[in-house]
Amino acid sequence: MADEKQLSFEQAMEELEVIVEKLEEGDVPLEEAINIYKKGMELSKLCHDKLKNVESQLTEILAEDGRKSNFAIPEEE
Repeated sequence: MADEKQLSFEQAMEELEVIVEKLEEGDVPLEEAINIYKKGMELSKLCHDKLKNVESQLTEILAEDGRKSNFAIPEEE
């Protein structure tokens, strides 16, 4: 697996999907399953952090005159 910090969101999601498939099959030795699970949690956190970073970038947009304004998407109820 590539260095986590260099992974794109899409690459991390692909690796996470492979991990989920392996764990769902259920024929992985316990020690390996624990290691795979830990790696999956790291990838999950990486994806979450990348999404939070993008979200924070999108909360401010530049108006046509160069001023920043808040940008928010209304949450569905």
